Amino acid sequence: MGMLENLPKTSEKVFGTMNVNSAIVGIQQARKRVAYKLANPRIAKIHYHLIRHWFGTMEYHKTHDIDHVRRLLGHKSVLNTQIYVNMEQAMFTSKSDEYIVKAAETVEDAQKFLEVGFEYVTDMDGIKLFRKRK
Repeated sequence: MGMLENLPKTSEKVFGTMNVNSAIVGIQQARKRVAYKLANPRIAKIHYHLIRHWFGTMEYHKTHDIDHVRRLLGHKSVLNTQIYVNMEQAMFTSKSDEYIVKAAETVEDAQKFLEVGFEYVTDMDGIKLFRKRK
């Protein structure tokens, strides 16, 4: 509170008047700063819609449920959501047959494996086996 009290009081709002255009400019400047700092000009091209496409594609890849993705993104028609199916198929065409295999002796171990994306395969001698694609 002390730091806020010391700020110059030019308006009733703490950070001044903020409209959509100034927010957009602020985000663009932040992207440019990060792109310059990391010496990666592609970062400056990232925008919210690109993040939305990435999220939709990854959600479809995890669930393979087009109706779930449609509802999540607020699309009225499945045809609009079809782009994420096409992107997922293009990105994940080559599925490796190599797996990371883990064995869980306790419920806590099994829970940890499931939380990081392993799938349950079978029980063998009282030990639960999980796998995850490399």
